[in-house]
Amino acid sequence: MLRILALVAAILMIPSPAQAAAVTITNGTQFADTSGAAVHAHGGGILKVGSYYYWFGENRNADDTFRAVSVYRSTDLRTWEFRHDVLTRTSATELQNAKIERPKVIYNASTGTFVMWMHKENATDYAEARAAVATSSTVDGDYSYRGSFRPLGSYMSRDITLYDDGAGAAYMISAADENRDLHIYRLTADYLNVQTLVGNFWNDNSREAPALFKRGSTYFLLTSGTSGWNPNQARYATASNIAGPWTAMTNVGDGTTFGSQPAYVQPVQGTAGTSYLYLGDRWAGAWSGPVNDSQYVWLPITFPTATTMSLTWYPTITIDTATGTITGNAPVRYRVTNRNSGKVMDTVSASTADNAEVKQYTWNSGTNQRWEFQETGGGYVRIINQNSGKCLDVSSAATTDGANIIQYTCGTGTNQQWSWRATGSYFQLVARHSGKCLDVVSANTADGADIQQYTCGTGTNQQWSRTVA
Repeated sequence: MLRILALVAAILMIPSPAQAAAVTITNGTQFADTSGAAVHAHGGGILKVGSYYYWFGENRNADDTFRAVSVYRSTDLRTWEFRHDVLTRTSATELQNAKIERPKVIYNASTGTFVMWMHKENATDYAEARAAVATSSTVDGDYSYRGSFRPLGSYMSRDITLYDDGAGAAYMISAADENRDLHIYRLTADYLNVQTLVGNFWNDNSREAPALFKRGSTYFLLTSGTSGWNPNQARYATASNIAGPWTAMTNVGDGTTFGSQPAYVQPVQGTAGTSYLYLGDRWAGAWSGPVNDSQYVWLPITFPTATTMSLTWYPTITIDTATGTITGNAPVRYRVTNRNSGKVMDTVSASTADNAEVKQYTWNSGTNQRWEFQETGGGYVRIINQNSGKCLDVSSAATTDGANIIQYTCGTGTNQQWSWRATGSYFQLVARHSGKCLDVVSANTADGADIQQYTCGTGTNQQWSRTVA
């Protein structure tokens, strides 16, 4: 009896995850794990096991070849603990020169096995178009590579996702026929292979990046178009049965899906109900960067009706996994005023183009004079123009005095990152890459005076204030 009581006491002393509190996530950034390192879970998916959300995704080398499938875990969907590289180049000979994309994991209760599916290519081209499978007895342990194949022996298979119906049936959805088609397959009972082709419902639609989820009695399949690394218009279809009939595709979000591509849709269930979280990748390839510089865009999905969905841009979102609620937070925008001239930072002619000049002008309430300060970590911010959605940028990442200030598509470059450094009751804006200050040329007080970077000094033409616009 004493042994039993001691065992019970020991079990009760095992720590369990703390109840998650509401957290805020900043969009269009790289996420950091609990060690401060960047989270590399690109093109990934999430599996909830117990109180933890496990996030699997791509971790690539600088040349975009396969390095690992990495997994992180969190109870609140913001605080990510790196757990393990569960699949690596050394896991199998076939992986030593490969590209592995869009890994997704589901659990097979009948076999007690975690099963990962992914898109596999060689390291030089996209001619293989194969699905690959790996398995593990633990969610974040080493996965054993089971090999790659074309579904049913002949169909090409590229961007993929998985769907588990919770009743013993699982499905794999993948782009086929050079990405012209989207196939839905039912998996075998052990989830290790394809059993049947359920259907090709979007023949010649050229859709990829599928994300399938079910809300109530309606299935939603979210996809992107095919435009390389460049973001495009997301579209979705619905059905009351996974075997169809499916509706035609409908646009959702804006024309670039807010600069992202779908990766996954994660239900968040809590005491107040279930919300649905859009997980998107803002691929660094769009600005010629390596995949591991890609950023994340996570947005709440809303449902105007039982069979329609909507995406709205928010610079930050608040997630409460305990209640199952996700809230989008409207951006705060500022006019940024130079102390010397009393004029504000302005994108010339309200241009929305890359390389448009940033100068000073008299305040006129225009959206081209309104700026959002978006945290990037480490005490730095990106400064984003409301009119264009582009970032305040030191041209060509120059580090010299007199380098021009422009707007440019937001990326991860430190020439788009600024510190807001107090100097008395005003502030200097200091470029991270150069350490130089935002400066009105020659302390000019006229409309249209140019703005540059310059060695920081005490001049009031380098001092700024910001006021909510």
